[in-house]
Amino acid sequence: MLCRAGCGACCIAPSISSPIPGMPQGKRAGERCVQLDGNNRCRIFGQPERPPVCSAFSADPEVCGTDTAQALATLAWLEHETVAGASSVS
Repeated sequence: MLCRAGCGACCIAPSISSPIPGMPQGKRAGERCVQLDGNNRCRIFGQPERPPVCSAFSADPEVCGTDTAQALATLAWLEHETVAGASSVS
């Protein structure tokens, strides 16, 4: 699947712990990345300063759904489950 132009859900819903230009501490879940422009397009797409975690993300119908709202909901749920699962591991 190709990313939907202007979606930006993967740049909003998940937390990113690695530095991002303009966000040296990364970003919190639900926080909009400063590298998203007004059309929800990544300003550093394809650039070497783009975090590897961002470059590694691959759009998938199960994650992205059919629209931005579904993508945001699924990614937020995955973020929550990942954090909840990590806190229950001893």
